Amino acid sequence: MNSYKNIGIVLGLVVLFASCADKNSPNYQYMPNMYEAVGYETYQKVDFLPNGMEAGLPVENTIPRGWMPYEFANDVEGKDLARLQASPLDSLKQDENLIKGKELYAINCAICHGNKGAGQGNLVKREKILGVPSYADVGRDITVGSTYHTIYYGLNSMGSYAVQLNHKERWQVAEYVMQLKQDLTK
Repeated sequence: MNSYKNIGIVLGLVVLFASCADKNSPNYQYMPNMYEAVGYETYQKVDFLPNGMEAGLPVENTIPRGWMPYEFANDVEGKDLARLQASPLDSLKQDENLIKGKELYAINCAICHGNKGAGQGNLVKREKILGVPSYADVGRDITVGSTYHTIYYGLNSMGSYAVQLNHKERWQVAEYVMQLKQDLTK
């Protein structure tokens, strides 16, 4: 008789557990945050960091590591002021700067401006981009400072290359562009 009683209790428990189970959602989750992510805002205070710390904004007037602020604005007056600026690179390493500038020019600029700066790069020849001027155009009074300004901010349909090139590399390319201009006007 005891065995029938035990079998009845076990069957009753099985029916009870089976009726409570939902096949669409698991009953028990081991590490539920892996399944249901908690979204946090970037600069909000969170309770799991010590002392209520937060990922705060940087202190005012600080600059990111490796970034040099540019003193001229992106307007006509800024470009006129930049036109008067000379290259800050070491003139004793002029050949090294031109070699590096040539490499960077070939990577970033030659596709539109051409290898010689005549405005006949592959994209211009294929008519993907139109209106790329030659550095030898008389109406284009470019200087090393205005070239740097254009590389930094972009001009017309040319975008900015401030992210692709660092401070020194932009000056190296600007010096190489002036070398190309000099070669074209001979």
